[in-house]
Amino acid sequence: MRKKQQQVTIKDIAIEVGMSVSSVSRALSDHPHISEETKEKVKAVAQQLGYRYNALAAALRSSKSKTVGLIVPRISMPFQAAVITAIQNRLQTFGYNLMIFQSNESPEQEKKIVNLLMGTQVEGLIVSVTLYTKDYHIFDRGTLGNVPVVFYDRVPIDKTCHKIVGDEYTGGYQVTRHLLEQGCKRIAHISGPLSCSIYLQRLSGYKEALKEFNIPYDESLVYFHELNKENTLNSCKALFEQHHVPDAIFACNDTAALAVLEYARNNKISVPKQLKVTGYANDSRTEISRPQITSVEQFPHLMGEGAAKLIMELIETQDMNNKSYISMTTPVELITRESSSSKPGIHKKD
Repeated sequence: MRKKQQQVTIKDIAIEVGMSVSSVSRALSDHPHISEETKEKVKAVAQQLGYRYNALAAALRSSKSKTVGLIVPRISMPFQAAVITAIQNRLQTFGYNLMIFQSNESPEQEKKIVNLLMGTQVEGLIVSVTLYTKDYHIFDRGTLGNVPVVFYDRVPIDKTCHKIVGDEYTGGYQVTRHLLEQGCKRIAHISGPLSCSIYLQRLSGYKEALKEFNIPYDESLVYFHELNKENTLNSCKALFEQHHVPDAIFACNDTAALAVLEYARNNKISVPKQLKVTGYANDSRTEISRPQITSVEQFPHLMGEGAAKLIMELIETQDMNNKSYISMTTPVELITRESSSSKPGIHKKD
């Protein structure tokens, strides 16, 4: 009688079914040269004995873990959740699994996760960096060896790399131009930290639209901080304490846009009559808020699928000496709703 605490091995199964260890191994991994009858027999005995597949041991033997590591800022973000789903679904079509970690916006935690993932022998990394990541040496070949890395959404600034990004410049431009076309003159911009690539691009689009309409860039209307409710309410308070208050606020995510609506409601500011409000990401809350919020659709499923396809291409080619880097851009669409316009609809990029 086998002791319960003793780990069952492939050798134990082989003895039980009267087969070689190699044949049992192939049966458990659904090798095409093993008959379905034999596979079922071996798997039944394996289940009866309480055998558990040791992925790490298999990876050590074959140098292939069939696993990709994913590092995200926060899993709770609606955009990131949608990207994760798309990445996982696409990787599964290649027979690969996904290990997901969140950095919680901490560069130090991000480094620890990279080192941890290298110890698990992942075959590739997909990363959306923190708001504050400035040192990217942890992602260099000296640390990763031959493990390829693909960055998405939030990507390294001034570093050549494989990446897939949204058309953030166009998103920022479209939002601002839309507000200007509604007759707005003092458009506030509540953004994330400029240490993050996406906010740099959205700011550039904002500035370009202002320039086209001959509206000077006013630093007193622009705020940079983590886009949570508390910070946004503080920014709104500061904006409306100015002598000349804004007639529109372009918030760089939908959480911030919802906070702007709350501030307006609590201070009896009519939206969109006195203040027009826009967000960014087009998460589900924008359609159930009152008024509904104008936002920018980022198509996270396209970004997730693109990141997964790119990392698999790099894993399969294993050409680490190729100095050319692949950069891909996913589209955006401005979705206008009640918070900024009396004529809601979809405005696609030309």
